[in-house]
Amino acid sequence: MTNVTLPGIQLFDLSGRVAIVTGGSKGLGLVMAAGLASAGAHLVLVNRNAAEGEEAAESLRQTYPVRVLSLAADVTDQAQTEAMAKTTMDTFGRIDILINSAGINIRGAIDELSLDDFQKVMNVNVTGTWLCSRAVVPYMKQAQSGKIINLASTLGLVGLANRTPYTSSKGAVVQMTRALGLELCPFNINVNAICPGPFLTEMNAPIADTPEGKNFIVGATALGRWAELKEIQGAAIFLASDAASYMVGSHIVVDGGWTAR
Repeated sequence: MTNVTLPGIQLFDLSGRVAIVTGGSKGLGLVMAAGLASAGAHLVLVNRNAAEGEEAAESLRQTYPVRVLSLAADVTDQAQTEAMAKTTMDTFGRIDILINSAGINIRGAIDELSLDDFQKVMNVNVTGTWLCSRAVVPYMKQAQSGKIINLASTLGLVGLANRTPYTSSKGAVVQMTRALGLELCPFNINVNAICPGPFLTEMNAPIADTPEGKNFIVGATALGRWAELKEIQGAAIFLASDAASYMVGSHIVVDGGWTAR
């Protein structure tokens, strides 16, 4: 048998690497950014609110010995996503990791929602993910290395009533991850996704105390509870690290057992 060296914790070391995190000023984006910072990665937090982004960046600077840059950008705007990538390169000289975490959710029955509601969700969740990925790919190809992590959802894998915009968008992200993973793996760029289940984010706060939130969403999980935000960090660190080097177009489901049933 061939001798195997076990690298241990070093396999997850992100020291010196640079990660762009969209939607990085709050919710799962901020928590994942903190997870990468704890593993040594420098950060670029991208969101639309400059003040909110800088506040989040300063909090991370005070907590972790890494560099953190805050950028105000709209992920649905091609010029702004390209400027995001260029500014990162100008500042750090490299882009190792992209986490596409920016996303929105508009709930409602199909006959109560407008076409504008549907298009808003698709534009941020799908077009934004595509544009940000497109913006960093040339730099990653040049480096012959990179990790792109898309935030899909359990609701990209299973259905839920009154969620047609969100489920459609996350199902599209699931397929985009597979296709882009196949496209970019020859360049040593790994594209994978995380499918979170019911995390108690600001996006989900409106339904937390409703009968739906208590009886269906929590009841659908094997663990019988909402996820704590920190429970997304392990998956993010793993996919950003060398430990995920053999993963292409895969999806890590972090849903408390929702889809296991």
